[in-house]
This record gives sequence, structure tokens and C-alpha cells, in this order.
Amino acid sequence: MTQPPRPRPGLRRLLPRSLLGRSLLIILLPLVLLQAVVWQIFYRSHLDILSRRLSMAIAGEIGAIVELLERFPSPEDRDWISKGAWDRSDLKITVLPPATLQPDRRRFLLRVEQRSLNTALRERVGRPFHVSWGNDPDPVIVEVRLTDQILRVEVPRKRLFTLPIYLFVVFLVGTAVVLGGIAVLFMHRQVRGIKRLATAAEAFGRGRETPPIRPEGAIEVRQAAAAFNEMQARVQLFLRQRTEMLAGVSHDLRTPLTRIRLSLEMLPQDASTAADIADITADLEEMDRMIAGYLDFVRGVGQETAVMTDLVPVLHWVASQARRAGASITLTAPASLDLPLRPEAMRRAITNLVDNARRHARHVQISAWQDSPETVAILVEDDGPGIPPDRREDVFRPFETGAQGGTGLGLTIVRDIVRAHGGDVTLADSLLGGLSARISLPAV
Repeated sequence: MTQPPRPRPGLRRLLPRSLLGRSLLIILLPLVLLQAVVWQIFYRSHLDILSRRLSMAIAGEIGAIVELLERFPSPEDRDWISKGAWDRSDLKITVLPPATLQPDRRRFLLRVEQRSLNTALRERVGRPFHVSWGNDPDPVIVEVRLTDQILRVEVPRKRLFTLPIYLFVVFLVGTAVVLGGIAVLFMHRQVRGIKRLATAAEAFGRGRETPPIRPEGAIEVRQAAAAFNEMQARVQLFLRQRTEMLAGVSHDLRTPLTRIRLSLEMLPQDASTAADIADITADLEEMDRMIAGYLDFVRGVGQETAVMTDLVPVLHWVASQARRAGASITLTAPASLDLPLRPEAMRRAITNLVDNARRHARHVQISAWQDSPETVAILVEDDGPGIPPDRREDVFRPFETGAQGGTGLGLTIVRDIVRAHGGDVTLADSLLGGLSARISLPAV
């Protein structure tokens, strides 16, 4: 079965785990960094310099107006100064009675243009001032303290702002969204072929019927899909040829065995030949069991298709057959356990485990439960002598009989069937005192 990924230390846990996520990270991260660099160079450098120059020009003109008003304070002079400021600089000036100017305390919240104008006014005017920015498209109001009056200057906003900052932000975000969308669409189409290949490989590994996958995506992905299709066809051909060959061998061997049985039954039965005939008959039965075991082993699960099956009726059938054979057996299982199975193959595997247990124990217990949302567990326990821990892996090898007798294929067939379902079988000590065999199967 597929093992869950181990937890990753540090920042690696924050990285995406899928190929699509990592590919998009490789594409989008440089894009975001590039836009951050553009923002820094343009907004923090170019725009900052341009804003300072515009602000210095406005502050210089306001400073010149202040000096003219201080030098020529008469109403007639004030009129031509006001008219000249409007005609030449688009500045509307008004002289107001004395008032208290409120200083601007938002030094850390000001935009580039606002900071630039404040700095320029301090340098070029050198008098107490207050700036009211208002909202676009209203003009920016600059109030400067004169000797005994307040100068109010209305500055057109277009003389301080070259480009609304929101347009620049929209441009950056818009290009990022468009390029990101194109990257997501392109990478999704590329990764889709890899996902189909992974899904087909997993299904084929679990012994399920999978049609050939359609190659798509990049050249390398298409090559991998074509190679998988060819491999799947070769493996299926090999399994089919192996099964057909062994079935033919089994049939050819059983034909002479049948003739020998008929010949034995036709022999005269007397005291001198009875023992020999009984021994030959026992050997023939053993040979027949061996041939059946070999055929089950080579057939494996290739003759059956996995379908959604309720495991509980299969377990009840195995338990009832064992009781008919004289075994003491108990079964503990929920009302239903649905999972993809080859019912006959799984019935054969569980039957092999139960038969192996009842031959060496007085009591056998079968348990089944939903171990996790992805796993179903089956446990076959007995109170027999068990198997030493150092020999538990050996008994899964073909023709390894040990002290149990038989063909040595029972547990081999069990593991072959279970692993063909995408699961595994392990042996351990039983709470009953003997051996426990645990089967883990994927529930999806």
C-alpha cells in the first residue's frame, strides 16, 4: 500500500507537494519578484525623483509669490501678482486674515507626492504652512503664513501627480493575474497527462483492468504514457500465456492420473495388494492437490475483475466452510465493508489462511474492521504453536513448507492475491497464544 509521506522539517512543509503547485511556484515566484523589483525601481526611484522635481517647481513658485506679496503689499500689487500666478502657473492665490495653521502629523502615512511637496515647501518657502490634499480632482490647497496674513494657494492636482498610483497597481496586478492564469492553464494541461499516467499505474498495480491511456502533454510525458501502455500490454500477454500454459499442463497431467485411478479401481482387492493400492491412491491425491495448488498460484488473480464488493458475506462463507470441515471458529465483523475486490480470489486467500490455522490450532478467530478511511483490515488468529519470528517471512516463499507439510504455496498465494489488490499481509504473535495474519486492503 502507498505509505503516507513523512512530515517535512522547517520551510519544506510550506512548499506545495503536487507537481502542478511546484511548477506554478517556479513560474509565479520569479514573476512576483520581478514585479517587486519593478515597483521598487519605478515607484521608489523614478517616481520619487519625478515627484521631487514637480514639488520643487511648485514650492519655488509659491516661494516667489510669498516674496512678491511681502515686498509689494498694496491691493493693486496683489491683484497683478494674483493675475500673473494664474496666467503663468495655473495657481489661484487668495490672501486671508490671520489664522492658526494646523501642522500635518501624518508623516509616516504620506504618499510619495505628499512627502515630496512638504519637503520642498520647507526648503523653498521656509515659513509655516499647511497642505490640504482633498480628493481627486479637487486642487491641492497650500496655506502659508505671511507676516500678518495667510496666503492660500490652490494648486492643480495634475501639476503634482504624473500617474495615479492605483493605475500602476492595477497594471502590476493585472499583468500578474493574466500571466498567472496562462501559466495555470498551460501547466494544468501538462500535469493532466502525468496524473492520468499515475492513476493508471496505481490501478494496474492493484490488478484492476485499465484501458490504454491516451498520450498527451509534453514529448516526455507522451513517451512515458506510450511506454506504460506497451508495458501493460506485455505484462497482460505474459500473464495470459502463463495461465494458459499451466492450465494446459494441469489438464495433461490430470488425464494420466485419471487413467491410473481407473486402473487401480479395476485391480483385484486382496490382502496382499490392499496396502499398496492405498499408498498409490494417497500419492495420487497428493499429486492432484499439488497440481491444483500450482494452478492457483500461477493463475493468481488474472482471471477476475475487481468490483465493489461487500467483504462481510465473503468472510461468513469462509467461516461456514471451516465449520463444516470441523473447525472451531468465530467471526467478528461490522454489518458491511464495501471495497474493490476480486471476490473469488479474496475468498481463496482468506480460506488459505483459515485452513492453515485450523490445521494447527483448536480455535480460529476472524476479525474485520475499517482501519482508516483508506484501509480495511482483516485479522486471522489462532491458538496454535505459531511460527518463530525469524521464519515468518520465509513461509511466504514458494514451496517453503517447513513443518506444516503441503505444497508450500498456501501463504504464497495469499500474499500474491493481497498484493495484487494493492495491500499486504503480515504475520505476528496472536493474543490467543498462536499466530495472527493481518491483511490490509485499500478501501478505495
